Amino acid sequence: MKIKASANGPYLIEVTEATLRKGDTEEKIERKTIALCRCGHSANKPFCDGAHKNAGFEADAVELEVN
Repeated sequence: MKIKASANGPYLIEVTEATLRKGDTEEKIERKTIALCRCGHSANKPFCDGAHKNAGFEADAVELEVN
């Protein structure tokens, strides 16, 4: 799994296999990139909806690889 904090944007989580649970729903995920909000302005938290662009969010890019 890789976790990337994109420059001035969301956390990008690259997964090969996972289960996403939201409320009463459950979704199996295979090889997908999930964008999570890190600016705090998304209307679809915890997911990114692009609100960081209008909010003027600024942050450095960082990458973490989990083995």
